[in-house]
Amino acid sequence: MTAHTATRIELARLPSDLSVETTVHTYEGDEPGPTLYVQAAQHGREVNGSEVLRRFHENLPSNLRGTVIAIPVANPITFDRVSYTTPGSLDSMNSNMNRVWPGDTDGSLHERMAARLWEYAGEADAIVDIHTGSPDTLTHVVFTEDHPPSRELAKAFGTALLLGEPAGANADTEWHERRFDGKLRVAAATEDIPTITPELAHNKQLVESAIERGLQGLFNVLRELDMLAEEPKPNGDSVLARNHLGRVEATDSGLFHYDGRAELGEYVGANTPLGTLYDPTTYETLQKVETDRDGILYWIAREATVVAGDSLAGVALLRE
Repeated sequence: MTAHTATRIELARLPSDLSVETTVHTYEGDEPGPTLYVQAAQHGREVNGSEVLRRFHENLPSNLRGTVIAIPVANPITFDRVSYTTPGSLDSMNSNMNRVWPGDTDGSLHERMAARLWEYAGEADAIVDIHTGSPDTLTHVVFTEDHPPSRELAKAFGTALLLGEPAGANADTEWHERRFDGKLRVAAATEDIPTITPELAHNKQLVESAIERGLQGLFNVLRELDMLAEEPKPNGDSVLARNHLGRVEATDSGLFHYDGRAELGEYVGANTPLGTLYDPTTYETLQKVETDRDGILYWIAREATVVAGDSLAGVALLRE
């Protein structure tokens, strides 16, 4: 039988001496095996991963080999605010927790929180960091492109799109400017720990299709690591692509009307029409929005009010 324990741990302390805590679930199988670390809700509005871990708990396999360490709410501060980042009044240096891994025990709030969780993640044999995108994001799994063990973990998890992301010297300027070297996935791969970031579609709401896809993917990771006896099960026909980090951006501020002709998951050519950006007061067309290159359309903005520089769509470069 698989044994389960739940432990409350302190991640950091607020100025009022209030403790920021979360719960660590540990599942120990009867037989020895690898240790898998899995967390959700590093960004508080991304709640489908938390539900995936609850479903995993309810459907806990009795024949588990090794250990699963699960953190359903990695960032309680953003979770309570239903937000992506923490306000500057609490962490003016690092508002995004997923830019500071492996953390610093003497650093800012998020650095201390990451360092505490890294005590678990850094000792694991593999890591799954579950995120969720907007409702108009194609469910996909991101992995560090030049780390083959992470790629194999992504293939096992499944989903329609596997997105390799160049890192370090292989990455472009934008990757460095956005401090992606501080992502949990990148920090772990640097330590040669196979790590993936599933991006389940939908945030702020529990969506059954996303939860089911995430749960199936998590069980597939256990199967890939030989922590469960059976082989990984199909979880979507996967296409391998590369995240070039480029974005179709708004050249001005106004209302963006997506015309719906190009669908998520569709292969599009360069200059494929996506919609129109216009001035809501004069009705003047400000931008005919088009794709910037050939590839897989994997997300599109549907929140119509945009400012200049906002991202309107993402296109991944097809690899296989």
